[in-house]
Amino acid sequence: MKAKLLFLLILICNFVYSQVPILVTPQWLNEHKSDPNLVILQVNFLQAEYQNEHIVGARFLWPRWLAPDSPQSSFNAPDPKAAAEIMRQLGVSNNSHVLVCHVKNEVSPSARMFLTLEHLGLKGQVSFLNGGLDAWKKEGYAVTKDIPTVKRGNFKVKANALLVDKEHVQKIMRTGVVVDARLPRFYDGEPTGYLRNGHIKGAKNIPFTELVNTFNKFKPADSLQAYFTPVVPDKKSEVVAYCFIGQTASVVYMAGRILGYDMKLYDGSMQEWSWLENLPMETTKK
Repeated sequence: MKAKLLFLLILICNFVYSQVPILVTPQWLNEHKSDPNLVILQVNFLQAEYQNEHIVGARFLWPRWLAPDSPQSSFNAPDPKAAAEIMRQLGVSNNSHVLVCHVKNEVSPSARMFLTLEHLGLKGQVSFLNGGLDAWKKEGYAVTKDIPTVKRGNFKVKANALLVDKEHVQKIMRTGVVVDARLPRFYDGEPTGYLRNGHIKGAKNIPFTELVNTFNKFKPADSLQAYFTPVVPDKKSEVVAYCFIGQTASVVYMAGRILGYDMKLYDGSMQEWSWLENLPMETTKK
C-alpha cells in the first residue's frame, strides 16, 4: 500500500512539474532564475547582439540550429541527432524547464523555437518570456555581457510529432481545423510570387499579427480566445496552423497552446503546398 502511495505521489509531482506556465512575466523569471532545472535560451539571429546584452545566465540560441534551411525550403524540422547535440551543448536535459526569450519584435522566430523544443520532447516544459528582453529591461532587471559557463546536458529526443507534413494536413482537412496564419490579403489571394495564390481549401484565417500587441507581448487569453472561437468549434478538434514557411504560424501555435487547444504546425506551409498542383487551394472573392 505504501509503495502504491509513493508511486502515486511521484506521478503527481511529475505531472505538476511538467505543466510549467507557457507565458511568464519578467517578475516570474526574476523570482525563479535560480531554479536548478531552469535553462534560459535567448534567441538572436546575430551572436554579436546576444554578446552585447542578455539576461544573466541566458545561453545563445541561433534559430537556424533548430530550424535549418535547405535548397528545397526554409525553417525545416531539425535532424534529431543534430538537434540533440545542440540541446546538450546548451545545457538542456530531459528534466529541464526551458525558458525562451525573444529580442525586440522577433516573436515569431522565437515562437518557432518554443514549438521545436516541444516537438523534440519537451512539451509542457517550455516557457516563453512575454515581451522578451525589452520587457525584462523595462522592469529594471539587469542584463550582462558575460557569457555563462554551461554544464553539458544529457538531452535525448523524444519527438512529439508537432511538425506535420502535407499528408497529415490532408487528413485534418476532413477531421479537424486548418488555420492560415498569414495576413488576410494573402489568405484572400494577393499574389506572393508562389506558383498559386490563395489558401489551402477550407482553411480558416487567424492572422498572427492580431495575437501580439504593440509591446511584442501575447494578448490576454480572453482576447486570444476571441480569434479562436469563431474558427475552432471546440478544444477537442486538432488544429494545424501554416503560413509561408512555418515561422509566423508558430505564433498561432503558441496562442492555441496558451488556450488549451490541440495544436500542430504544417512545416512545409505554402512554400510546399502552393507548388504541388494536385493539392487543393482556393481564393476568397471580395
